[in-house]
Amino acid sequence: MNNYSAVEPPDISIFKHVLGEDGMLLKQEEMLGYASDATEDFVFMPEIVLIPSDESQLATVLKHCNQRHIPVTVRGAGTGLSGGALPVMGGVILSMEKFNRILEIDTNNLQATVEPGVINEFLQQTVQELGLFYPPDPASKGSCFLGGNVALSSGGPRALKYGTTRDYILNLKVVLPDGEIFWTGANTLKYSTGYNLTHLMIGSEGTLAVITQIRVKLIPYPMFRQVMLVPFKKIRQACEAVSLLFRKGLNPSALEFMEKDAIDLTCAYIGVEGFSPDAEAEAQLLIEFDGNNLEHILQELEKTYDLLTAFETGEILLAQDESDKNRLWKLRRSVAEAVRASSVYKEEDTVVPRAQLPELIEGVKEIGRKYGFRSVCYGHAGDGNLHINILKGSLSDDFWEHEIHDAIAEIFILCKNLGGTISGEHGIGYVQKRYMHLVQSPAQLELMKAIKKVFDPNEILNPGKIFC
Repeated sequence: MNNYSAVEPPDISIFKHVLGEDGMLLKQEEMLGYASDATEDFVFMPEIVLIPSDESQLATVLKHCNQRHIPVTVRGAGTGLSGGALPVMGGVILSMEKFNRILEIDTNNLQATVEPGVINEFLQQTVQELGLFYPPDPASKGSCFLGGNVALSSGGPRALKYGTTRDYILNLKVVLPDGEIFWTGANTLKYSTGYNLTHLMIGSEGTLAVITQIRVKLIPYPMFRQVMLVPFKKIRQACEAVSLLFRKGLNPSALEFMEKDAIDLTCAYIGVEGFSPDAEAEAQLLIEFDGNNLEHILQELEKTYDLLTAFETGEILLAQDESDKNRLWKLRRSVAEAVRASSVYKEEDTVVPRAQLPELIEGVKEIGRKYGFRSVCYGHAGDGNLHINILKGSLSDDFWEHEIHDAIAEIFILCKNLGGTISGEHGIGYVQKRYMHLVQSPAQLELMKAIKKVFDPNEILNPGKIFC
C-alpha cells in the first residue's frame, strides 16, 4: 500500500497562493457535497477541495501533490455509478467545475474543442443549433460533465447506432502528475503515429492524467426520428426480439429494454401523462429509428411491426408527435432515478453479446431466487448492456455487507461465460474492483498496473480505484 501524506498547513498555504480563497474549500459542510457521487450511499470526506480555474493552476497543484505524495481524486459532476469520484484515500478533491467552456466549434471540419466541465446536453444543444450532432447521451446527460464521460467511455441509448464516447474523441490535452502538459494525438480522423495515447486515456477513470481540453468529432443532425414502445407478454421473448431485428437488417438508433418492475416503479415515481403500462407485459422494448430519409424510416417501422408478429406482444404504441416521443423517452430515462428512490440498491452494469441477452436475464433471475434478492433490470438491449439493480428491501444488513458479493460474483461469472464482461459504460471505480480478477487474467492486471505506474509513478491520481 502506498504511504500517502496528509494535507498539512504548509500545503494549504501553497494552494491558497496558487488558487486564491475562492479556489479552495476546507469547511466540512462545504466539502460534504464532494464526498459522495451517485454510487449507492458511500461517503468519503476529502481533506480539502481545490477548484482551479485554468491549466497553469491545475498543473502547479498537481506537481505539488505529486512531490508530497498527496492523493488527488479528480471530480466532474459526481454522477458516476462506480464510485470513481470518491476520495477513498482522503487527500485532495480536484474539481473541474470551472473548466466549463466550449472553446471552438469548427463547422468546416465538424469538430469542437471543449473543456471537461462542459455538461453533455449543453454541448448537444449548442451544436444542434448549427445542424450538428454529438451523439453520446448518458442517462445523466443533463448534468454529467464531458470529462467524466471521457474518463468512463460513457455510452447511452444511442451508442447502439452511433457508438460510445470513445468513437467521438479525436484528441485530448492532459496534465501528468509531474505538471507536464501535452496533447495525446492529433485533430485528425485517422491516427497511426505510435501508440494511441488518446484511446488509452479514454476509460482510464482519472488514474493516468487530468484532462483539460477535449477535441470531439461531430456529425450532421438527423432530421427525423420515430419512436415505438412494444409490450411483450414474456420477458425472454423481448430479449429474443432484439437479436432478430438486427439479423433481419434493421438499424435502430436506440433499442431499450425495461422489465415490468422498472416500468411500474417509474410510473409510480414520476407519473407519465397519457401512458398506462400494459399489466400483462413482463417487459417492454423502446425502439427508435432516425435519419434524414423519412420514407426509409417508415419502411423500417413497418418491417419491425411485421417481425414482431412472431412474438406475443400487446398493443404497440407509436409516438404520434414530439410530445409523445419525449414522454416515452422520459419514461426510459427516469428508470434509474425511480429505482434509487425505491430502495437501497446496488447497480451492476453488465454487458454480453446481444444474442446472449435472454440467457443473461434468466440467469440473473435464477441467481436472485438462489440468494433471495429482488432485481430490477433495464438497459441498452441493442448492444447487450443490461443494468441489474439489486434491491436491499428487507434483506439483513449482514447479508447486504457480505453474502451479496457472492451473488454479484456469480452474475459476473455468468457474464463472462456468455462472452461478456462486468462493465459496459459505468467503469470499475471503487465498487467493481474486487471483481476484476473474474474477467481479467493476472497478466492483464499486471500490465494495466504497470501502465498506471508509468504515467503516475507515485500513484497519487485517483488511488483505490480499478485495482485491489
